Amino acid sequence: MRALVSVSDKTGLVPFVQGLVDLGWEIIATGGTQKLLEKEGVKTIGISEVTGFPEILDGRVKTLHPKVHGGILARRDVPAHMQTLKENQVETIDLVCVNLYPFRQTIAKEGVTLEDAIENIDIGGPSMVRSAAKNWRDVTIVCNPSDYDAVLAELRENGCTSPETRLKLSAKAYTHTAEYDACIATYMRAQAGLPEKLFLEYDIKQPLRYGENPHQSANFYAALEPAPFSLAFATQIQGKELSYNNIQDANAALNVLRDFEEPFCVALKHMNPCGAAVGKTIEEAWQAAYEADKVSIYGGIVGVNRELTAEVARGMKPIFLEIVIAPSYTPEALEILSSKKNLRVMEVDMTRTDAPVEQYLSVNGGLLHQRLDTQVEKVTPEMCVTKVKPTESQLADANFGWKIVKHIKSNAIAVVRDNHTIGVGAGQTNRVGSAHIALEQAKEAGFTENLVLASDGFLPFDDTVALAAQYGVTVIVQPGGSIRDADAIAKADELGITMLFTGVRHFKH
Repeated sequence: MRALVSVSDKTGLVPFVQGLVDLGWEIIATGGTQKLLEKEGVKTIGISEVTGFPEILDGRVKTLHPKVHGGILARRDVPAHMQTLKENQVETIDLVCVNLYPFRQTIAKEGVTLEDAIENIDIGGPSMVRSAAKNWRDVTIVCNPSDYDAVLAELRENGCTSPETRLKLSAKAYTHTAEYDACIATYMRAQAGLPEKLFLEYDIKQPLRYGENPHQSANFYAALEPAPFSLAFATQIQGKELSYNNIQDANAALNVLRDFEEPFCVALKHMNPCGAAVGKTIEEAWQAAYEADKVSIYGGIVGVNRELTAEVARGMKPIFLEIVIAPSYTPEALEILSSKKNLRVMEVDMTRTDAPVEQYLSVNGGLLHQRLDTQVEKVTPEMCVTKVKPTESQLADANFGWKIVKHIKSNAIAVVRDNHTIGVGAGQTNRVGSAHIALEQAKEAGFTENLVLASDGFLPFDDTVALAAQYGVTVIVQPGGSIRDADAIAKADELGITMLFTGVRHFKH
């Protein structure tokens, strides 16, 4: 029995190959792989001894030879194949252990050149992997060091791998080359400025019990590279397994948290903020967010952007929550939360970065792609379009409301005061309907004066302005851009309301 070994990732290689030798296998090895094995006392046959041809072109050509691929691809159950091998003095190769040049790691390096990248495009490796994978009925292909122990154990027990094992390893091998080629294609297409193809690669993080509803199957996949503000790379400290809806809601909470640098807390339900606040401390922010809507928070998610303390945990303890999210927790806070066994406690990296965040959404038969809306505009006095100008405290509330409203499903209205939400209107089919919901919430909570209203899109008519005045709104912040902007401004001036145009909309569908 012969094995061909040629790997870039040499993790666990020596004991695996030594195990093959102990079972009586001959080992063919290339270049650096042979040097390592020989150094560790494992006897090998050099690839040039097999091909009768030296490695050439700085190692670019060494395994592309009939004595290699004939030995791999020959079907043992076809007499003509075996006769051809005999006539050409080609020996069969029964196991191929190959993984590929580190292309992904190379292009991730700062300052990498196109020449560096190209030299790390493997040619012979994928050819051997594909040959062995194609002939899986006769050849065992091993690409991942995590499979070494299982393959070796099966060989020791049975003298060969089972057809079921070889088929699984073949599928893994094709996945290995597919991922490799997709990475190369994505990089090279970017160099050439060709955007018309999109290759995405994700690894399964966990199968989910079901999707949005129990009759829908679902899985959760993670990108290959860790990212901040990502549930896919969070640490779950305690609680039940995350559900599909949990993940959606938690992701929405993290997108809100991303926009705030001061101590901030958001309570979220069905992907909409139901209570949010900033404070001088995280304890103050939590209390204000909770007070904003004590009803809707039930069964919701709470996220904070500071270490979660014992005081905050004590406040959360009596409330039924699905998930708590924070960048870290004090030991005392974790002890308090541990009494709620089903509560999912998530620790999430909230490191700030300017790197763009890509967003993908599947639609029937297609895929939408955009950059995540991470833009935050500062609301300034120069944005005022009315006679009445904003005070400093009103500007602070306008900035807070403007950050919050972008995370509410459109048509979106946020009513705020003193840096916390007091009314949220989400996802209505007309904007005045959303405003009515948010303003009624504020009124029911006892807030009827000095309110700030934020709208994610322009006000198409002056009806929202008129309605807002009835509930004590003194400042409206909106994008502007309607053909009837003049009507809204005139109504605001008539009613003594300050209006600010940001010039940017933040629809969230």
